Amino acid sequence: MTTTTLLLLLVSLLIAGGLSFFQYIYKAKNKSKIGWFLAFLRFLSLFGILLLLINPILTRKTLEVVKTPLPIVIDNSSSISFLKANERTLELYKKMQSNSDLQQKFDVQSYQFSDDFGPTKTFDFKGTQSNIDIVAKNLKSIYKNATYPTVLITDGNQTSGNDYVYSFDAANKVYPIIVGDTTTFLDFKINQLNVNKYAFHKNKFPVEAFLQYSGTKSITADFIISQGNSVLSKQSIAFSPAKKTATVSVLLPADKIGLQVFKATISSKEKEKNTYNNTKNFAVEVIDQKTNIAIISAISHPDLGAMKRAIESNVQRKVTIAKPNEIKSLQDYNVLILYQPTTDFKTIFENNKGTGINTFIITGNNTDFNFLNQQQDNLNFKMSGQKEDYLSVFNGQFNLFAADNIGFENLPPLQNAFGTVTTKGAVSVLLSSKIRSIDTNSPLLAFAENQGKRAAYLLGENSWKWRLQTHVNNQSFEKYDVFIDKIIQFLASNNSKKSLVVEHESFYNSGEAIEITAQFFNKNYEFDEKARLTIAVTNTKTKQTKNYDLLKGNNSYKVNLDGLKAGSYLFTVKELNSKTTYSSSFEILDFDIEKQFVNPDVEKLTQLATQTQGKAFFSDQIEVLIKTLLENEEYKAIEKNSVTKTPLIDWIWLLVLISILLAIEWFVRKYNGLL
Repeated sequence: MTTTTLLLLLVSLLIAGGLSFFQYIYKAKNKSKIGWFLAFLRFLSLFGILLLLINPILTRKTLEVVKTPLPIVIDNSSSISFLKANERTLELYKKMQSNSDLQQKFDVQSYQFSDDFGPTKTFDFKGTQSNIDIVAKNLKSIYKNATYPTVLITDGNQTSGNDYVYSFDAANKVYPIIVGDTTTFLDFKINQLNVNKYAFHKNKFPVEAFLQYSGTKSITADFIISQGNSVLSKQSIAFSPAKKTATVSVLLPADKIGLQVFKATISSKEKEKNTYNNTKNFAVEVIDQKTNIAIISAISHPDLGAMKRAIESNVQRKVTIAKPNEIKSLQDYNVLILYQPTTDFKTIFENNKGTGINTFIITGNNTDFNFLNQQQDNLNFKMSGQKEDYLSVFNGQFNLFAADNIGFENLPPLQNAFGTVTTKGAVSVLLSSKIRSIDTNSPLLAFAENQGKRAAYLLGENSWKWRLQTHVNNQSFEKYDVFIDKIIQFLASNNSKKSLVVEHESFYNSGEAIEITAQFFNKNYEFDEKARLTIAVTNTKTKQTKNYDLLKGNNSYKVNLDGLKAGSYLFTVKELNSKTTYSSSFEILDFDIEKQFVNPDVEKLTQLATQTQGKAFFSDQIEVLIKTLLENEEYKAIEKNSVTKTPLIDWIWLLVLISILLAIEWFVRKYNGLL
């Protein structure tokens, strides 16, 4: 407290005492005890008010003993139970937690981890994933800038997250306690399967398997891939103490369309402790995306061959070049490319009004623009007989599909008739045109979508030069061919904008997060934040149905279906206000990643201890660990002086006291007739 404050307090005492004496003693005719009592009350209330006005700062010093934190982190995943180490793990935890010497030296705190991390003192060992990396991240966040040891009771088998060896703070020692039987057992394991989610019908798709062997003798095992009762592939793999891993690559036929489930198995004649990790199910969705495209032209031009080669760079595309009078049935094709249409195309346009096949119209010097104006409603052409070269300008705001700028501004010009081109209705422009350095604000490459029917327009010939130039620039046709393929992909689909869009996988592994996302749009195709979405999930075998609500997130609705058992499921998403529905299916493959292990990962935990300058201990060395922690002089309690400064005005009770004193004073005066 400063000298000024002390002087103000002294003055306040004099003022409060003087005023109280003057009012109740000096002016009083009779010097009674009541007068002295009222003077005392007035003195206290006045002094209290003056104290609040002065508002002195009160300082309090306290001595605090801060212990070093000791987080004890327990592996709560189901692999602990599978390795029959759950009881031993609890025993180790209780011994550490109840040790009075540790409690005296450290601030002992208990945590658990599986797929998540959190403080707890109870454990059920039912976690579906093991993420030791998340332990490191959370401890760094909790104990910022602190020096502390960590006791990690685990088998070291991680099933998700980054490599934990280098995730922990190297400045803080980690002491792993390794639980589980470390005896080496004979064991075969499918460590990993790599396979694409999708495959094309009547093609072959690759499967890559990483196999692992644990044992002390040379042995041969069979690696089999089957579907139902049919064996699709069988190989014999030799293992030995010197060769404990093998990589197998297999090509499987995609003969059936739809979701196909397969089973990979490795086995031998020898008896194993764990056979669960010998089998792994996987699934591939086989799709038929074969697209037939007709390039129809009444003339010969280099553009035709270049377009055919670009489209057929995708093996799922087949291109036929034909004259207008050679097309017998439009229904044989998925996309029509109409090159420089004239009156010769009249039958094609008329027949397509009934079939509704999407079109890609390319114009040039031989195009009959008056005829073209009559046959489509997306662009209006007012052209002269003069030829003109048009350069391209890329529109970065184009959003119908993902299109990359392959350097259009530097590509050779396209040649078309000089004139004016205007758009009608919903037309999206990907490339606009310019003549030399003057922007025309007219489309060069545009797309239209009307009532589910799609159309594309390229206004100029000599696009073969574009393909050649991209090869000169990149030593490959790939960029141009991919660009053309995206146009064909857009035209090959007739998917109009839907009000209910649902995203989901065709299959999931059991234990994985099963999340289904949905969006609902109003009539203006705006995201509807007031939609009410539900989902009904039915197990095809048991016929049991579960209902869930989808919760609104950031521009989407989501539902988490964790906990469903392995099997096939049908589901229906419904918007309750509009009654709009979406139905589909998915399959959950039987796979428990926590049952893939027969031993703790001693090597990895030892690396972690070395990296942090700690030490790894086995479960029978708990007393040694406790002794190590107690004898370590790095971890000493710290005495901290805490200074707390509090303004007097923050004391609410002083204000309450003043109010009470004034109330008592008024009551006494009223009672004695002094008012």
